[in-house]
Amino acid sequence: MVASTGPVARGRLHGQVAVVTGGGSGIGRAVVDRFIAEGACVTVLERDADRVQDLASVHGAQVLCVDGDVRDPSIHEETVLRTLRTFGRLDTYVANAGIYDYSARFDDMSTEDLRRGFAELFDTNVLGSLQGIRAAVPALRRQRGSVIITASSSSSYAGGGGVLYVASKHALIGVMRQLAFELAPEIRVNAIAPGATVTNLSGLNVFDQQDTRLQGVPGFQERTARSLPLGFVSTPEDHAGLYVLLADAADSRFITGVTLSSDGGLAVRGGGRRRDNTVKERT
Repeated sequence: MVASTGPVARGRLHGQVAVVTGGGSGIGRAVVDRFIAEGACVTVLERDADRVQDLASVHGAQVLCVDGDVRDPSIHEETVLRTLRTFGRLDTYVANAGIYDYSARFDDMSTEDLRRGFAELFDTNVLGSLQGIRAAVPALRRQRGSVIITASSSSSYAGGGGVLYVASKHALIGVMRQLAFELAPEIRVNAIAPGATVTNLSGLNVFDQQDTRLQGVPGFQERTARSLPLGFVSTPEDHAGLYVLLADAADSRFITGVTLSSDGGLAVRGGGRRRDNTVKERT
């Protein structure tokens, strides 16, 4: 992570402005750091005050931090308004904030657990994204801008979470495709689907998972790496360049309604585990 202490070199996003929700950690933070390195200014909507303070100390005037929760409809209007007042435009909206259900099993949920878990997770992952995009549309339309939604390999495959999380990520692909249709031609809408990534993704309050972090789950990296053709679990920085690609109209102006996978090869593993690639002498 490089602090923004001097003039920014002209990068692919020079002069552009983005909003990134959940930009204080994980993939969101990697996207913020990369966008700024590419010359953009970024507004971050983040509910963790400590992360907000760290962003401000590292990136200075190139980042505007808004403290709030994506489930609050009013915070999105405030975020866009403050972005326009501070930076004068909005080119890219990254709907990234999300929570996880830590593979909570359907059979173990009571009807009340299911109802409350659904409300918390879908209000964050799906409704939070919709509310933010809706607030950003007028400003994005003026710039012929871009929406980028953080989906997941769980938007295509089962087994990467519980029924609530997997359903929410499938729903986000539906959101992306419909909005790509409705908002064209002025606004491009795409998604990025990261696979297993070492982050501090938090869980559901209603399931007492709020202090659980993915990077702290015992055996997560080793177990997951064995199932991937590429043989390793990604870091948030492994995905950030794809967000730059979709934000940069010079290279992606003919791309909309697309999901870019960054998942270590899940689509080619055929449901099995990665084979042992030890080279054996042929006779």
